[in-house]
Amino acid sequence: MPRTGKPLSVKMSNCGALGWVSDKAGYRYQAVHPVTGAAWPAMPQQLLTLWQDVAAYPAPPEACLINYYAEASKMGSHRDVDEQDFAAPVVSISLGDDAVFHIGGLMRADARTRLTLQSGDVVVLGGASRRAYHGIDRVFNGTSDLLAEGGRYNLTLRRVSLP
Repeated sequence: MPRTGKPLSVKMSNCGALGWVSDKAGYRYQAVHPVTGAAWPAMPQQLLTLWQDVAAYPAPPEACLINYYAEASKMGSHRDVDEQDFAAPVVSISLGDDAVFHIGGLMRADARTRLTLQSGDVVVLGGASRRAYHGIDRVFNGTSDLLAEGGRYNLTLRRVSLP
């Protein structure tokens, strides 16, 4: 976490031209892994095709943040605002155990709607919801047999720079 250096409750990696990283210096996108200095792996064609199918945006995603949520993992309410063009949606793919997702408004204190995401669900935050606060409240262990160890992966596709 920025400022504190405390670890997040999710394990993170990336693929694509840019990766989203978090450390004491803050949040940012960068072209290489912060520890190894290696470029991120290429984004699989299946993810690029999904983006084309659901994003309604003329340029491809540049980053795919890969978060692994174990049973006790959560993601606090946050907004995705480090990108240059808010006309580009954020596309999120859930794989594995069910999780409670919340989405609110433009203010952290706004009322939230909660829904359970299941393996294979895709959420597109675009238009008015693009800058809404959102997060994961809970993971329901054992609701999917996709991952032998349980838990869930969330793949988040983002266009970072202007087309």
